[in-house]
Amino acid sequence: MRRRFLLLLVAAGGVAAGEPDPKRQQELRSLLKNDCGACHGLTRKGGLGPPLLPESLSGKSDAMLLQTIQEGRPGTAMPPWKPFIDADETVWLIDNLLRKR
Repeated sequence: MRRRFLLLLVAAGGVAAGEPDPKRQQELRSLLKNDCGACHGLTRKGGLGPPLLPESLSGKSDAMLLQTIQEGRPGTAMPPWKPFIDADETVWLIDNLLRKR
């Protein structure tokens, strides 16, 4: 819970926001499975991109994960997802990735 709060503060510039509504959560789960899975593997064990499993993300800072998803990684195949998901939704995805959902 503390991690989620900190991620929300980072994402919202100090103002915490709520979770996406249930319909949007389902859309985000689909995006994670299909779009992220296209490079990171459908089981998130890696592929073109690195694994997205809790144990492989555990050493990454919250801010780094948020930045990577929102802005992409220049010089790699990782695109910026900012046009498709906002910072609060990104925080929700990170929380899901780290909780093995």
